[in-house]
Amino acid sequence: MIRVLIVDDSAVVRDLLKHILSSDAEIVVIGEAKDGLEAVELVAKHKPDVVTMDINMPRLNGFEATRQIMEKNPVPIVIVTASWDPNDVGKMWLAMEAGAVATLEKPRYSTKEDYENSGNIVDTVKLMSQVKVIRRWAPKRVSNTPSDLLTKIQPEHFSRQYGIVAIGASTGGPPVIKELLAALPSDFSAPIVIVQHIARNFTTGFAEWLDQSTPLNVRVAKHADRLEPGAVYVAPDGLHMKVDFSSHVVLTNDPPENGLRPSVSYLFRSVAAVFGNRAVGILLTGMGRDGANELKILKDKGAITIAQDKETSVVHGMPGEAIKIGGASHIAPSHKIAGLLLRLVGGGEKK
Repeated sequence: MIRVLIVDDSAVVRDLLKHILSSDAEIVVIGEAKDGLEAVELVAKHKPDVVTMDINMPRLNGFEATRQIMEKNPVPIVIVTASWDPNDVGKMWLAMEAGAVATLEKPRYSTKEDYENSGNIVDTVKLMSQVKVIRRWAPKRVSNTPSDLLTKIQPEHFSRQYGIVAIGASTGGPPVIKELLAALPSDFSAPIVIVQHIARNFTTGFAEWLDQSTPLNVRVAKHADRLEPGAVYVAPDGLHMKVDFSSHVVLTNDPPENGLRPSVSYLFRSVAAVFGNRAVGILLTGMGRDGANELKILKDKGAITIAQDKETSVVHGMPGEAIKIGGASHIAPSHKIAGLLLRLVGGGEKK
């Protein structure tokens, strides 16, 4: 049985979440907390397998509660909050930095779509219960890439003009992407395209959070956007993103791949076809295998391919699968990836 603690200041929402979660025979709700302070106490007392965490609560908000829980009694925490509330969304990203592993939109049951989305709550809680070790990333200032990574790169790779950096991530990805982008200069000489698996309606907040954390220009991608150096394009909700031979973004309603839209596989495949050995592909922490085969395609085309290592991944599914099939030319901890990019791609003048 998966033992869940529900944290929300609304009795109505707590009852709704309990109803949704208890509908699955493998889940049992072992407690409810009406604020963050009570949540910290109940986690220490009952040791749940998963916590669903609201953000905007009295006495102690969800961000502070997450931070304290991850410091004292680490457990997978799923943020369940209102995507339309800027106060909630802002603190949600702080909670992700503190160690929360996933985000979900708070159920309302006001529309058919809300009702159908309840299954995603159950699935997410069950998946997150498999995350046995939660790691927090302390802020690190990236300067130079360690020599152990640099020595594995052929000399001609440093003189190559890279045309794009493509990044794929899922569970645990947001704080890693933020760390990576924050270490890059405003004159970074290639565009960056990102597929981050995230709950619906949170993509805009994700892009805004990243934009505030880096000198780069981060935006949710629009169809026909021209790829510009130093700009970051995040795939929007519910659409695949690819690149074309005229260096523009293309958004499509093509069928999901690996059960996902947007899909990392879909993006990486187009990057391999258009840019070949002038691309850098990066696969970060996440469940499943989305993007793994396509990272191998990128490598076979001569691109530089990087997979996040197991030690710094919340879930080593996606990068781990790529490593198994020989898709990663480099395996790196999260805090060393930006330094490698700086040496390979650099700013207006390579570092």
